[in-house]
Amino acid sequence: MDGDSFSLELCDDISRIAAPDWDSIAGTQNPFVCHAFLAALEAGKAVGGDTGWDPLHLVMRDDGGKLIAAMPHYLKHHSYGEYIFDHSWANGFMRAGGQYYPKMLAAIPFTPATGPRLLTGTATGVRRQTLIRGLANGMAQYVDKLQLSSAHINFLPLDDANALVDEGWLLRHSIQFHWHNDGYQSFDDFLASLSSRKRKNIRKERQSLVDAEVQMLSLTGAAIKSHHIDDFYRFYMSTIDRKWGGAYLTREVFEILHATMADRMLLVMAEYQGRIIGGALNFIGETTLYGRNWGADLDIPNLHFEACYYQAIDYAIANKLSSVEAGAQGFHKVQRGYLPVKTWSVHWIAHSGFKQAVSRFLMAEERGIDQEANHITMASPFKRGGTQD
Repeated sequence: MDGDSFSLELCDDISRIAAPDWDSIAGTQNPFVCHAFLAALEAGKAVGGDTGWDPLHLVMRDDGGKLIAAMPHYLKHHSYGEYIFDHSWANGFMRAGGQYYPKMLAAIPFTPATGPRLLTGTATGVRRQTLIRGLANGMAQYVDKLQLSSAHINFLPLDDANALVDEGWLLRHSIQFHWHNDGYQSFDDFLASLSSRKRKNIRKERQSLVDAEVQMLSLTGAAIKSHHIDDFYRFYMSTIDRKWGGAYLTREVFEILHATMADRMLLVMAEYQGRIIGGALNFIGETTLYGRNWGADLDIPNLHFEACYYQAIDYAIANKLSSVEAGAQGFHKVQRGYLPVKTWSVHWIAHSGFKQAVSRFLMAEERGIDQEANHITMASPFKRGGTQD
Protein backbone atom coordinates (compact mmCIF):
# COMPACT_ATOMS: atom_id res chain seq x y z
CA MET A 1 0.00 0.00 0.00
CA ASP A 2 1.50 3.16 -1.17
CA GLY A 3 4.58 1.08 -2.05
CA ASP A 4 4.37 -1.24 0.96
CA SER A 5 3.86 -4.99 0.57
CA PHE A 6 1.59 -7.11 2.73
CA SER A 7 0.68 -10.72 3.37
CA LEU A 8 -2.68 -12.42 3.81
CA GLU A 9 -3.39 -15.42 5.98
CA LEU A 10 -6.35 -17.32 7.41
CA CYS A 11 -6.61 -17.69 11.19
CA ASP A 12 -8.86 -20.46 12.54
CA ASP A 13 -8.82 -19.26 16.16
CA ILE A 14 -9.23 -15.60 17.06
CA SER A 15 -7.53 -16.18 20.41
CA ARG A 16 -4.29 -16.46 18.43
CA ILE A 17 -4.65 -12.78 17.58
CA ALA A 18 -3.95 -10.41 20.47
CA ALA A 19 -7.15 -8.60 21.48
CA PRO A 20 -5.53 -5.11 21.45
CA ASP A 21 -4.21 -5.74 17.93
CA TRP A 22 -7.60 -6.85 16.62
CA ASP A 23 -9.49 -4.06 18.38
CA SER A 24 -7.06 -1.45 17.05
CA ILE A 25 -8.31 -2.17 13.54
CA ALA A 26 -11.92 -3.03 14.49
CA GLY A 27 -12.56 0.30 16.23
CA THR A 28 -14.99 0.90 19.05
CA GLN A 29 -18.20 1.94 17.31
CA ASN A 30 -19.71 -1.49 16.72
CA PRO A 31 -19.74 -4.08 19.55
CA PHE A 32 -20.04 -7.12 17.30
CA VAL A 33 -16.67 -6.82 15.55
CA CYS A 34 -14.69 -6.48 18.77
CA HIS A 35 -12.37 -9.30 19.77
CA ALA A 36 -14.39 -10.15 22.90
CA PHE A 37 -17.63 -10.79 21.00
CA LEU A 38 -16.07 -12.98 18.33
CA ALA A 39 -13.97 -14.81 20.93
CA ALA A 40 -17.10 -15.53 23.00
CA LEU A 41 -18.73 -17.25 20.02
CA GLU A 42 -15.66 -19.44 19.54
CA ALA A 43 -14.94 -20.21 23.19
CA GLY A 44 -18.65 -20.86 23.80
CA LYS A 45 -18.74 -23.27 20.84
CA ALA A 46 -21.48 -21.44 18.96
CA VAL A 47 -19.12 -21.60 15.97
CA GLY A 48 -16.51 -24.20 15.09
CA GLY A 49 -16.79 -27.94 15.61
CA ASP A 50 -19.83 -29.37 13.86
CA THR A 51 -21.81 -26.08 13.78
CA GLY A 52 -21.16 -25.45 10.09
CA TRP A 53 -19.30 -22.23 10.94
CA ASP A 54 -15.53 -22.83 10.65
CA PRO A 55 -13.64 -19.71 11.83
CA LEU A 56 -11.17 -18.59 9.14
CA HIS A 57 -10.55 -14.92 9.87
CA LEU A 58 -8.79 -13.17 7.01
CA VAL A 59 -5.78 -11.31 8.35
CA MET A 60 -3.52 -8.81 6.58
CA ARG A 61 -0.06 -7.95 7.94
CA ASP A 62 2.67 -5.59 6.79
CA ASP A 63 6.31 -6.57 6.24
CA GLY A 64 7.03 -6.20 9.94
CA GLY A 65 4.20 -8.56 10.90
CA LYS A 66 1.91 -5.81 12.21
CA LEU A 67 -1.81 -6.39 11.80
CA ILE A 68 -3.12 -3.70 9.42
CA ALA A 69 -6.48 -5.11 8.27
CA ALA A 70 -8.76 -8.10 8.77
CA MET A 71 -12.23 -9.54 8.26
CA PRO A 72 -14.35 -11.64 10.65
CA HIS A 73 -14.58 -14.62 8.33
CA TYR A 74 -15.92 -18.19 8.21
CA LEU A 75 -16.06 -21.23 5.98
CA LYS A 76 -19.77 -22.07 5.87
CA HIS A 77 -21.24 -25.51 5.27
CA HIS A 78 -24.85 -24.28 5.15
CA SER A 79 -26.70 -20.95 5.00
CA TYR A 80 -28.30 -20.84 8.44
CA GLY A 81 -27.72 -18.04 10.95
CA GLU A 82 -26.86 -15.45 8.29
CA TYR A 83 -30.16 -13.54 7.69
CA ILE A 84 -29.18 -12.96 4.05
CA PHE A 85 -30.94 -15.84 2.38
CA ASP A 86 -29.27 -17.69 -0.49
CA HIS A 87 -30.87 -21.12 -0.17
CA SER A 88 -32.44 -20.76 -3.64
CA TRP A 89 -29.01 -20.00 -5.09
CA ALA A 90 -27.60 -23.12 -3.47
CA ASN A 91 -30.47 -25.28 -4.71
CA GLY A 92 -30.20 -23.93 -8.26
CA PHE A 93 -26.42 -24.38 -8.42
CA MET A 94 -26.61 -27.91 -7.04
CA ARG A 95 -29.42 -28.89 -9.46
CA ALA A 96 -27.12 -27.77 -12.27
CA GLY A 97 -24.44 -30.12 -10.98
CA GLY A 98 -22.37 -27.68 -8.94
CA GLN A 99 -21.31 -27.83 -5.30
CA TYR A 100 -22.41 -24.68 -3.46
CA TYR A 101 -21.08 -25.58 -0.02
CA PRO A 102 -18.73 -24.90 1.57
CA LYS A 103 -18.64 -21.18 0.81
CA MET A 104 -16.74 -18.25 2.31
CA LEU A 105 -18.56 -15.69 4.44
CA ALA A 106 -17.45 -12.46 6.07
CA ALA A 107 -20.11 -11.74 8.66
CA ILE A 108 -20.95 -11.73 12.35
CA PRO A 109 -22.60 -15.06 13.14
CA PHE A 110 -26.29 -14.92 14.09
CA THR A 111 -26.22 -11.09 14.04
CA PRO A 112 -28.18 -9.23 11.35
CA ALA A 113 -26.70 -5.82 12.18
CA THR A 114 -24.87 -3.54 9.77
CA GLY A 115 -21.30 -2.75 10.74
CA PRO A 116 -17.72 -2.82 9.51
CA ARG A 117 -16.63 -6.06 7.90
CA LEU A 118 -13.44 -4.85 6.22
CA LEU A 119 -11.54 -3.73 9.29
CA THR A 120 -8.84 -1.17 8.52
CA GLY A 121 -8.31 0.78 11.74
CA THR A 122 -7.73 4.50 11.24
CA ALA A 123 -6.81 4.23 7.55
CA THR A 124 -8.63 6.73 5.34
CA GLY A 125 -8.83 7.80 1.73
CA VAL A 126 -6.70 6.02 -0.85
CA ARG A 127 -4.95 3.88 1.75
CA ARG A 128 -8.24 2.51 3.10
CA GLN A 129 -9.50 1.78 -0.41
CA THR A 130 -6.27 -0.13 -1.07
CA LEU A 131 -6.72 -2.16 2.12
CA ILE A 132 -10.35 -2.90 1.23
CA ARG A 133 -9.41 -4.09 -2.23
CA GLY A 134 -6.60 -6.19 -0.78
CA LEU A 135 -8.98 -7.98 1.60
CA ALA A 136 -11.71 -8.49 -0.99
CA ASN A 137 -9.34 -9.66 -3.70
CA GLY A 138 -7.66 -11.95 -1.20
CA MET A 139 -11.03 -13.47 -0.33
CA ALA A 140 -11.75 -14.04 -4.04
CA GLN A 141 -8.32 -15.63 -4.51
CA TYR A 142 -9.00 -18.05 -1.67
CA VAL A 143 -12.26 -19.01 -3.39
CA ASP A 144 -10.24 -19.91 -6.48
CA LYS A 145 -7.47 -21.64 -4.53
CA LEU A 146 -9.89 -23.78 -2.51
CA GLN A 147 -12.18 -24.30 -5.53
CA LEU A 148 -15.24 -22.93 -3.78
CA SER A 149 -18.46 -21.66 -5.34
CA SER A 150 -18.60 -18.22 -3.82
CA ALA A 151 -17.73 -15.62 -1.20
CA HIS A 152 -20.16 -13.33 0.61
CA ILE A 153 -19.91 -10.26 2.84
CA ASN A 154 -23.08 -9.53 4.79
CA PHE A 155 -24.41 -6.34 6.42
CA LEU A 156 -21.55 -4.07 5.41
CA PRO A 157 -21.81 -0.26 4.99
CA LEU A 158 -22.99 0.97 1.60
CA ASP A 159 -19.76 2.83 0.79
CA ASP A 160 -17.74 -0.35 1.24
CA ALA A 161 -20.30 -2.35 -0.73
CA ASN A 162 -20.08 0.09 -3.64
CA ALA A 163 -16.28 -0.06 -3.57
CA LEU A 164 -16.45 -3.84 -4.01
CA VAL A 165 -19.00 -3.61 -6.82
CA ASP A 166 -16.25 -1.82 -8.74
CA GLU A 167 -14.12 -4.93 -8.14
CA GLY A 168 -16.72 -7.25 -9.69
CA TRP A 169 -18.81 -8.20 -6.66
CA LEU A 170 -22.61 -8.34 -6.94
CA LEU A 171 -24.63 -6.00 -4.74
CA ARG A 172 -27.74 -7.13 -2.86
CA HIS A 173 -29.99 -5.21 -0.53
CA SER A 174 -32.57 -6.19 2.03
CA ILE A 175 -34.93 -4.35 4.40
CA GLN A 176 -34.82 -3.94 8.15
CA PHE A 177 -36.73 -1.66 10.52
CA HIS A 178 -34.79 0.93 12.52
CA TRP A 179 -35.81 3.70 14.90
CA HIS A 180 -34.09 7.06 14.42
CA ASN A 181 -33.63 9.63 17.16
CA ASP A 182 -34.80 12.98 15.85
CA GLY A 183 -33.32 14.86 18.79
CA TYR A 184 -36.00 13.67 21.22
CA GLN A 185 -35.62 14.69 24.86
CA SER A 186 -38.09 12.13 26.21
CA PHE A 187 -40.37 9.28 25.14
CA ASP A 188 -43.29 11.72 25.23
CA ASP A 189 -41.33 13.93 22.85
CA PHE A 190 -41.09 10.98 20.47
CA LEU A 191 -44.79 10.24 20.87
CA ALA A 192 -45.61 13.82 19.97
CA SER A 193 -44.14 13.20 16.49
CA LEU A 194 -46.67 10.42 15.81
CA SER A 195 -50.18 10.62 14.51
CA SER A 196 -52.83 10.81 17.22
CA ARG A 197 -54.09 7.25 16.70
CA LYS A 198 -50.63 5.68 16.79
CA ARG A 199 -49.67 7.76 19.84
CA LYS A 200 -52.74 6.60 21.74
CA ASN A 201 -52.12 2.98 20.80
CA ILE A 202 -48.54 3.02 22.13
CA ARG A 203 -49.64 4.69 25.35
CA LYS A 204 -52.35 2.05 25.74
CA GLU A 205 -49.84 -0.76 25.19
CA ARG A 206 -47.40 0.64 27.72
CA GLN A 207 -50.13 1.32 30.28
CA SER A 208 -51.35 -2.27 30.01
CA LEU A 209 -48.04 -3.46 31.50
CA VAL A 210 -48.34 -0.94 34.34
CA ASP A 211 -51.91 -2.13 34.99
CA ALA A 212 -50.70 -5.74 35.02
CA GLU A 213 -48.09 -4.70 37.62
CA VAL A 214 -45.17 -5.71 35.43
CA GLN A 215 -42.04 -3.78 36.33
CA MET A 216 -39.34 -3.21 33.72
CA LEU A 217 -35.67 -3.23 34.73
CA SER A 218 -32.93 -1.88 32.46
CA LEU A 219 -29.60 -3.36 33.50
CA THR A 220 -26.07 -2.84 32.22
CA GLY A 221 -22.54 -3.30 33.50
CA ALA A 222 -22.24 -4.43 37.13
CA ALA A 223 -26.04 -4.33 37.54
CA ILE A 224 -26.25 -7.51 35.44
CA LYS A 225 -25.80 -10.45 37.80
CA SER A 226 -25.22 -14.13 37.06
CA HIS A 227 -28.81 -14.98 37.97
CA HIS A 228 -30.00 -12.52 35.30
CA ILE A 229 -27.98 -14.45 32.72
CA ASP A 230 -29.52 -17.70 34.02
CA ASP A 231 -33.00 -16.21 33.60
CA PHE A 232 -32.28 -14.83 30.16
CA TYR A 233 -30.88 -18.09 28.84
CA ARG A 234 -34.10 -19.78 29.94
CA PHE A 235 -36.11 -17.18 28.01
CA TYR A 236 -33.89 -17.60 24.96
CA MET A 237 -34.40 -21.36 24.93
CA SER A 238 -38.15 -21.05 25.44
CA THR A 239 -38.36 -18.80 22.38
CA ILE A 240 -36.35 -21.32 20.36
CA ASP A 241 -38.67 -24.12 21.47
CA ARG A 242 -41.80 -22.18 20.50
CA LYS A 243 -40.43 -21.38 17.05
CA TRP A 244 -39.27 -24.94 16.44
CA GLY A 245 -35.81 -23.58 15.66
CA GLY A 246 -32.26 -24.40 16.60
CA ALA A 247 -30.41 -22.69 19.43
CA TYR A 248 -27.45 -21.03 17.75
CA LEU A 249 -26.07 -19.57 20.97
CA THR A 250 -24.95 -21.71 23.88
CA ARG A 251 -25.25 -20.97 27.56
CA GLU A 252 -21.46 -20.55 27.64
CA VAL A 253 -21.64 -17.76 25.07
CA PHE A 254 -23.95 -15.71 27.29
CA GLU A 255 -21.79 -16.38 30.34
CA ILE A 256 -18.61 -15.31 28.53
CA LEU A 257 -20.28 -12.19 27.13
CA HIS A 258 -21.42 -11.31 30.65
CA ALA A 259 -17.85 -11.70 31.93
CA THR A 260 -16.20 -9.74 29.10
CA MET A 261 -18.77 -7.32 27.67
CA ALA A 262 -21.24 -6.44 30.44
CA ASP A 263 -20.60 -2.73 29.94
CA ARG A 264 -21.73 -3.06 26.33
CA MET A 265 -24.86 -5.05 27.17
CA LEU A 266 -28.30 -3.70 28.01
CA LEU A 267 -30.46 -6.40 29.55
CA VAL A 268 -34.12 -5.41 29.85
CA MET A 269 -35.88 -7.65 32.35
CA ALA A 270 -39.58 -7.89 33.21
CA GLU A 271 -40.50 -8.59 36.82
CA TYR A 272 -43.96 -9.90 37.75
CA GLN A 273 -45.15 -10.91 41.20
CA GLY A 274 -41.62 -10.88 42.54
CA ARG A 275 -39.93 -12.93 39.84
CA ILE A 276 -38.25 -12.26 36.49
CA ILE A 277 -40.53 -13.57 33.73
CA GLY A 278 -39.11 -12.11 30.52
CA GLY A 279 -36.26 -10.16 29.02
CA ALA A 280 -34.55 -8.68 25.97
CA LEU A 281 -30.82 -8.52 25.30
CA ASN A 282 -29.33 -5.50 23.54
CA PHE A 283 -25.77 -4.45 22.74
CA ILE A 284 -24.62 -0.86 23.00
CA GLY A 285 -22.65 0.81 20.22
CA GLU A 286 -21.25 4.33 20.17
CA THR A 287 -24.27 5.67 18.27
CA THR A 288 -26.68 2.73 18.02
CA LEU A 289 -28.47 0.30 20.32
CA TYR A 290 -28.73 -3.17 18.79
CA GLY A 291 -31.60 -5.41 19.85
CA ARG A 292 -30.67 -9.09 19.62
CA ASN A 293 -32.64 -11.74 21.54
CA TRP A 294 -35.75 -11.92 23.66
CA GLY A 295 -37.97 -14.40 25.46
CA ALA A 296 -40.50 -14.80 28.27
CA ASP A 297 -41.97 -17.42 30.60
CA LEU A 298 -45.46 -15.90 30.48
CA ASP A 299 -47.49 -14.69 27.53
CA ILE A 300 -48.41 -11.21 28.77
CA PRO A 301 -50.01 -8.92 26.16
CA ASN A 302 -47.67 -6.19 24.86
CA LEU A 303 -44.67 -7.40 26.87
CA HIS A 304 -42.72 -8.10 23.69
CA PHE A 305 -43.31 -4.56 22.40
CA GLU A 306 -42.33 -3.02 25.74
CA ALA A 307 -39.22 -5.12 26.33
CA CYS A 308 -37.86 -5.03 22.78
CA TYR A 309 -38.97 -1.69 21.33
CA TYR A 310 -40.15 0.89 23.86
CA GLN A 311 -37.47 0.23 26.47
CA ALA A 312 -34.86 0.43 23.70
CA ILE A 313 -36.22 3.81 22.61
CA ASP A 314 -36.21 5.01 26.22
CA TYR A 315 -32.57 4.00 26.58
CA ALA A 316 -31.52 5.55 23.27
CA ILE A 317 -33.15 8.87 24.12
CA ALA A 318 -31.69 8.97 27.63
CA ASN A 319 -28.20 8.15 26.32
CA LYS A 320 -28.40 10.30 23.19
CA LEU A 321 -27.96 7.40 20.77
CA SER A 322 -28.93 8.16 17.21
CA SER A 323 -30.74 4.93 16.39
CA VAL A 324 -32.07 1.55 17.48
CA GLU A 325 -31.70 -1.51 15.26
CA ALA A 326 -34.19 -4.12 16.37
CA GLY A 327 -33.00 -7.05 14.28
CA ALA A 328 -34.37 -8.70 11.16
CA GLN A 329 -37.92 -8.67 9.78
CA GLY A 330 -41.07 -7.53 11.54
CA PHE A 331 -43.62 -5.29 9.80
CA HIS A 332 -45.26 -4.79 13.22
CA LYS A 333 -42.28 -2.58 14.15
CA VAL A 334 -43.46 0.15 11.76
CA GLN A 335 -46.45 1.11 13.89
CA ARG A 336 -44.05 1.55 16.81
CA GLY A 337 -41.77 4.04 15.09
CA TYR A 338 -39.32 1.68 13.39
CA LEU A 339 -39.20 2.49 9.67
CA PRO A 340 -37.75 0.52 6.74
CA VAL A 341 -34.11 1.03 5.81
CA LYS A 342 -31.94 -0.84 3.33
CA THR A 343 -29.13 -3.13 4.35
CA TRP A 344 -26.39 -4.35 2.05
CA SER A 345 -24.42 -7.44 1.15
CA VAL A 346 -21.99 -8.26 -1.65
CA HIS A 347 -21.32 -11.58 -3.37
CA TRP A 348 -18.44 -13.01 -5.37
CA ILE A 349 -19.59 -15.84 -7.64
CA ALA A 350 -16.82 -17.91 -9.17
CA HIS A 351 -18.73 -19.56 -12.03
CA SER A 352 -19.45 -17.02 -14.80
CA GLY A 353 -22.76 -18.57 -15.89
CA PHE A 354 -23.97 -18.85 -12.30
CA LYS A 355 -22.89 -15.25 -11.67
CA GLN A 356 -25.05 -14.08 -14.57
CA ALA A 357 -28.03 -15.99 -13.20
CA VAL A 358 -27.57 -14.53 -9.72
CA SER A 359 -27.18 -11.04 -11.21
CA ARG A 360 -30.53 -11.37 -12.99
CA PHE A 361 -32.13 -12.62 -9.79
CA LEU A 362 -30.79 -9.63 -7.85
CA MET A 363 -32.10 -7.11 -10.36
CA ALA A 364 -35.60 -8.58 -10.13
CA GLU A 365 -35.36 -8.82 -6.34
CA GLU A 366 -34.28 -5.19 -6.06
CA ARG A 367 -37.38 -3.98 -7.91
CA GLY A 368 -39.61 -5.97 -5.59
CA ILE A 369 -37.84 -4.75 -2.46
CA ASP A 370 -38.06 -1.11 -3.58
CA GLN A 371 -41.79 -1.50 -4.14
CA GLU A 372 -42.20 -3.15 -0.74
CA ALA A 373 -40.22 -0.39 1.00
CA ASN A 374 -42.33 2.30 -0.65
CA HIS A 375 -45.52 0.51 0.38
CA ILE A 376 -44.34 0.14 3.97
CA THR A 377 -43.28 3.79 4.16
CA MET A 378 -46.83 4.79 3.28
CA ALA A 379 -47.90 3.17 6.57
CA SER A 380 -45.57 5.41 8.59
CA PRO A 381 -46.99 6.27 12.04
CA PHE A 382 -45.41 9.73 11.96
CA LYS A 383 -47.37 12.90 11.33
CA ARG A 384 -47.51 14.09 7.77
CA GLY A 385 -44.59 16.37 7.09
CA GLY A 386 -42.55 14.84 9.93
CA THR A 387 -38.80 14.59 9.68
CA GLN A 388 -38.50 10.81 9.95
CA ASP A 389 -37.56 9.09 6.69
